[in-house]
Amino acid sequence: MRTELQTAADKLVRDIFGVQAGETVVLTADYESNQNVLRVVSDSVRDAGAQAMVITVPTPRSVGKAADPDLPIEPLAAALCACDVWIEFNHQWLLYSTPFERPSRENKKLRYMCLVDFDEDLMIRTIGRVDTPQLQVFMRRVAELTREAKTMRVTTPAGCDVSFEIDPTHYVACDCGDATTPAIHMLTGQINVVPRFGSIQGVIVFDGSVTPPFGRSPKTPIRLTVKDGVIQSVEGGEEAAAYEKYLRDFQDPGMLKMAHIAYGFNPGAALTGNIVEDERVWGATEWGIGYVSEIDAPPHGQDAVSHSDGICLNSSVWLDGVQIMDRGQIVLPELAALMPKR
Repeated sequence: MRTELQTAADKLVRDIFGVQAGETVVLTADYESNQNVLRVVSDSVRDAGAQAMVITVPTPRSVGKAADPDLPIEPLAAALCACDVWIEFNHQWLLYSTPFERPSRENKKLRYMCLVDFDEDLMIRTIGRVDTPQLQVFMRRVAELTREAKTMRVTTPAGCDVSFEIDPTHYVACDCGDATTPAIHMLTGQINVVPRFGSIQGVIVFDGSVTPPFGRSPKTPIRLTVKDGVIQSVEGGEEAAAYEKYLRDFQDPGMLKMAHIAYGFNPGAALTGNIVEDERVWGATEWGIGYVSEIDAPPHGQDAVSHSDGICLNSSVWLDGVQIMDRGQIVLPELAALMPKR
């Protein structure tokens, strides 16, 4: 495993980020981060001739802006505003927090990736063993078709049936293993779409993991009824009631607004309860609730104190009425011909 882990770390640093000699790479962590992953990635940065800095903070009590009270905002943001690459290995993610927002606005050279809760096995399966070049060809074509569409519909066997308009001014992020340009990047295997705000209509059913607050799949699927992009009701078992309470306890209207949807396309991803991996389970779609950055939805994004994500397994997808995926399987011939081996 040590050899495979170092190979995966080298692939992350050299191939995915394209780290060059003389660059500065900041790795952020908290007390629950995996030390072996931090060590091998630091070694890869050093071997690339770059400088590594590991910044570890006590584990915050929450994520996003809700983590701000537990963070040394000024010194942390200052370091992230000055580096070339930031890889986040925190357990409670800094994504969408104030220390994230400042460098994302001010550091024009920053290449960032969110790899929360990464361990050795996860790095090997979702980075080291993935045929990244072929996956890039496939995913870039899916992203292109999505950008060209005006509407999108998603259904699942669990009862999801939701439609929305695609806003051409919003960013369609194709995270296919290329983080060589300044931008906010995510783990290989996800295409993220921010719908036109107010256009989301229908039912969304989370039958995969929901994080936060659970960090696992609910025993009974959680059913969200959505009108004009806002959650109207949350139904299901005890966990649905707990989830609705979690969202409403923020006392922030933004935490009842749908934020984004993403396709999952990482051949090595499995449903484990780690949201970063679960979002990339092949054939799943993921919905975010709450905060959207101004980068993803210019000029203002969508304000909210935090963010939550839920997984819809075995998704069927239509773009402008043309089906591209059926219960998690690619059915559009053009795309099927481009798929990497799984």
